[in-house]
Amino acid sequence: MLKFVVDVEVGNKTLQALRNDGFDFISILEIERAMADYAILSIAESEGRMVVTMDKDFGELVYRSGLKHNGVLLLRLEDATGEEKAEIMRRILLSFAEQIEGKFCVFQNGRLRIR
Repeated sequence: MLKFVVDVEVGNKTLQALRNDGFDFISILEIERAMADYAILSIAESEGRMVVTMDKDFGELVYRSGLKHNGVLLLRLEDATGEEKAEIMRRILLSFAEQIEGKFCVFQNGRLRIR
């Protein structure tokens, strides 16, 4: 089963909804709100977790800086509520869990791109 680190801007409502569904998530909000993105990637990689974020800077870290990762799911859902984010995450996890593990993924405009 996939495990995740949830970045700050994804939000607590999304995190709680997914935890209630039995998914293994830890939250940067609960660890250190101002943690640097490279440190988030490092924690996720060392614990075998995929990063869930809304921060495009993770693309820079992965592709330009070549930092190791265990997968990143970039949600481009700037106007979505916590409940909407949680529902999208549920759909992604139920439909694509095996395909997204260890990959850089972007969800935008109803589509999931997996690299």
